[in-house]
Amino acid sequence: MTDTLSITLERELSHPPEKVWRALTQPHLIEEWLMKTDFQSRIGHSFSFRADWGAVDCELLALEEARTLSYSWGDGELDTVVTWTLTPLPAGTLLRMEQTGFRKNQPRYFGGAQAGWPRFLSALEDLLSREA
Repeated sequence: MTDTLSITLERELSHPPEKVWRALTQPHLIEEWLMKTDFQSRIGHSFSFRADWGAVDCELLALEEARTLSYSWGDGELDTVVTWTLTPLPAGTLLRMEQTGFRKNQPRYFGGAQAGWPRFLSALEDLLSREA
Protein backbone atom coordinates (compact mmCIF):
# COMPACT_ATOMS: atom_id res chain seq x y z
CA MET A 1 0.00 0.00 0.00
CA THR A 2 1.36 3.40 -0.99
CA ASP A 3 0.68 6.41 1.18
CA THR A 4 -0.20 9.36 -1.00
CA LEU A 5 -1.29 12.94 -0.42
CA SER A 6 -4.25 14.78 -1.91
CA ILE A 7 -5.42 18.34 -2.36
CA THR A 8 -9.12 19.15 -2.23
CA LEU A 9 -10.69 22.56 -2.81
CA GLU A 10 -14.34 23.53 -2.96
CA ARG A 11 -15.96 26.72 -4.16
CA GLU A 12 -19.60 27.77 -4.21
CA LEU A 13 -20.08 29.54 -7.53
CA SER A 14 -23.03 31.72 -8.47
CA HIS A 15 -23.19 30.20 -11.95
CA PRO A 16 -25.14 27.21 -13.26
CA PRO A 17 -23.29 23.89 -13.71
CA GLU A 18 -23.51 24.15 -17.51
CA LYS A 19 -21.58 27.43 -17.51
CA VAL A 20 -18.92 26.07 -15.13
CA TRP A 21 -18.69 22.92 -17.28
CA ARG A 22 -17.94 24.98 -20.40
CA ALA A 23 -15.07 26.72 -18.58
CA LEU A 24 -13.68 23.30 -17.58
CA THR A 25 -13.96 21.69 -21.02
CA GLN A 26 -13.56 24.29 -23.78
CA PRO A 27 -9.87 24.80 -24.64
CA HIS A 28 -10.12 28.54 -25.34
CA LEU A 29 -11.75 29.04 -21.93
CA ILE A 30 -9.39 26.66 -20.10
CA GLU A 31 -6.49 28.71 -21.47
CA GLU A 32 -7.91 31.84 -19.82
CA TRP A 33 -7.88 30.43 -16.28
CA LEU A 34 -5.48 27.47 -16.30
CA MET A 35 -3.07 26.89 -19.20
CA LYS A 36 -2.92 26.37 -22.96
CA THR A 37 -4.30 22.95 -23.85
CA ASP A 38 -5.38 20.61 -26.62
CA PHE A 39 -8.11 19.12 -24.40
CA GLN A 40 -11.00 17.27 -26.05
CA SER A 41 -14.10 15.89 -24.31
CA ARG A 42 -13.38 12.30 -25.31
CA ILE A 43 -12.51 9.57 -22.79
CA GLY A 44 -9.03 8.23 -23.53
CA HIS A 45 -7.91 11.43 -25.27
CA SER A 46 -4.29 12.33 -24.47
CA PHE A 47 -3.67 16.06 -24.09
CA SER A 48 -1.37 18.46 -22.31
CA PHE A 49 -1.40 21.69 -20.39
CA ARG A 50 1.42 24.06 -21.35
CA ALA A 51 2.90 27.07 -19.60
CA ASP A 52 6.18 29.01 -19.61
CA TRP A 53 7.62 26.62 -17.01
CA GLY A 54 6.85 23.46 -19.01
CA ALA A 55 4.04 21.03 -19.68
CA VAL A 56 1.86 18.46 -17.95
CA ASP A 57 0.74 15.32 -19.78
CA CYS A 58 -2.85 14.19 -19.26
CA GLU A 59 -5.40 11.63 -20.36
CA LEU A 60 -9.15 12.02 -19.98
CA LEU A 61 -10.31 9.24 -17.65
CA ALA A 62 -13.96 10.03 -16.90
CA LEU A 63 -16.61 12.41 -18.13
CA GLU A 64 -20.22 12.90 -17.12
CA GLU A 65 -21.63 16.03 -18.75
CA ALA A 66 -21.94 18.94 -16.29
CA ARG A 67 -21.24 16.57 -13.37
CA THR A 68 -17.78 14.95 -13.30
CA LEU A 69 -14.51 15.33 -15.15
CA SER A 70 -11.36 13.35 -14.33
CA TYR A 71 -7.94 13.22 -15.97
CA SER A 72 -4.45 12.03 -15.22
CA TRP A 73 -1.89 14.77 -14.55
CA GLY A 74 1.81 13.99 -14.76
CA ASP A 75 5.23 14.65 -16.21
CA GLY A 76 7.00 11.30 -16.07
CA GLU A 77 7.82 11.63 -12.38
CA LEU A 78 4.49 12.94 -11.13
CA ASP A 79 1.51 10.59 -11.55
CA THR A 80 -1.68 12.13 -10.14
CA VAL A 81 -5.37 12.38 -11.03
CA VAL A 82 -7.42 15.59 -11.08
CA THR A 83 -11.17 15.18 -10.56
CA TRP A 84 -13.74 17.95 -10.89
CA THR A 85 -17.21 17.42 -9.42
CA LEU A 86 -20.07 19.83 -10.06
CA THR A 87 -23.10 19.76 -7.75
CA PRO A 88 -26.09 21.96 -8.58
CA LEU A 89 -27.09 24.41 -5.85
CA PRO A 90 -30.20 26.61 -5.71
CA ALA A 91 -28.02 29.66 -6.45
CA GLY A 92 -25.36 28.07 -8.66
CA THR A 93 -22.81 25.26 -8.40
CA LEU A 94 -20.63 23.65 -5.77
CA LEU A 95 -17.34 22.97 -7.56
CA ARG A 96 -14.99 20.45 -6.00
CA MET A 97 -11.45 19.87 -7.29
CA GLU A 98 -9.37 17.00 -5.98
CA GLN A 99 -5.85 16.09 -7.07
CA THR A 100 -4.80 12.71 -5.70
CA GLY A 101 -1.68 10.57 -5.86
CA PHE A 102 1.15 12.80 -4.65
CA ARG A 103 3.84 10.60 -3.14
CA LYS A 104 5.25 11.75 0.18
CA ASN A 105 8.69 12.11 -1.41
CA GLN A 106 7.31 14.76 -3.81
CA PRO A 107 7.08 17.86 -1.59
CA ARG A 108 7.93 20.21 -4.47
CA TYR A 109 5.00 18.94 -6.57
CA PHE A 110 2.62 18.87 -3.62
CA GLY A 111 3.61 22.37 -2.48
CA GLY A 112 3.32 23.71 -6.00
CA ALA A 113 -0.17 22.29 -6.35
CA GLN A 114 -1.20 23.64 -2.93
CA ALA A 115 -0.07 27.11 -4.01
CA GLY A 116 -1.27 26.91 -7.62
CA TRP A 117 -4.80 25.51 -7.45
CA PRO A 118 -6.26 28.31 -5.30
CA ARG A 119 -4.90 30.85 -7.80
CA PHE A 120 -6.28 28.85 -10.74
CA LEU A 121 -9.70 28.61 -9.10
CA SER A 122 -9.72 32.35 -8.45
CA ALA A 123 -8.91 32.91 -12.13
CA LEU A 124 -11.77 30.53 -13.04
CA GLU A 125 -14.17 32.55 -10.88
CA ASP A 126 -12.99 35.75 -12.59
CA LEU A 127 -13.56 34.18 -16.01
CA LEU A 128 -17.05 32.98 -15.07
CA SER A 129 -17.97 36.48 -13.90
CA ARG A 130 -16.85 37.97 -17.24
CA GLU A 131 -18.39 35.36 -19.57
CA ALA A 132 -22.01 35.72 -20.61
